[in-house]
Amino acid sequence: MSEVKIGNPAVVGLGGFGMTTLILQFHNLGWCGIGPVLWLGFIFGGTAQLIAGMLEFRTGNNFGFCAFSGYGAFWISLCFYVVFGTNADLTSQYGVLKLTGHDLGFFLVVWTIFTAILFIAAMKHHGVLAWIFLTLLLGFLGLDVKELAGSKAIGTLAAWDLIVCALLAWYLMAHVIFAEAGINLPVGKPWIK
Repeated sequence: MSEVKIGNPAVVGLGGFGMTTLILQFHNLGWCGIGPVLWLGFIFGGTAQLIAGMLEFRTGNNFGFCAFSGYGAFWISLCFYVVFGTNADLTSQYGVLKLTGHDLGFFLVVWTIFTAILFIAAMKHHGVLAWIFLTLLLGFLGLDVKELAGSKAIGTLAAWDLIVCALLAWYLMAHVIFAEAGINLPVGKPWIK
């Protein structure tokens, strides 16, 4: 009896991560409203990425399981934060939870620490994954400074950095999809042997 080939859940996880990260930065740069961020955050970046993480569990990939499940939960929690909380930048019509930019800063700090842990592991995989997590870590650090110190200039730099991060995630998604068609996009060597 031959084994049934299963799809690689990373393509959905990377797709959702890249798209929601990209649209949030478009919002952060003032190019679009919050609506597209919430819809994509709840559905593709949140739910679909969370499902991709659960499927990574079935493949035995602890890194993918942790990253996709974790960032799927990040997007869902961030969207709920925006919908039900309020702060200076994001005003909610519901206002169930009174949250400040300072609270958002600490929300982001814990995700920065989470990302730092994954960045260390990413350096053992390959160059593109390491670049994704380096730009994500730098982006989170920038957002931490923006929210906790009120630096809009650092927030703008973080947005541009996170656009690079999102495009790198899509590049890695394309690498996985194209490989099946015999097109090999380079991913580079691990940064740590």
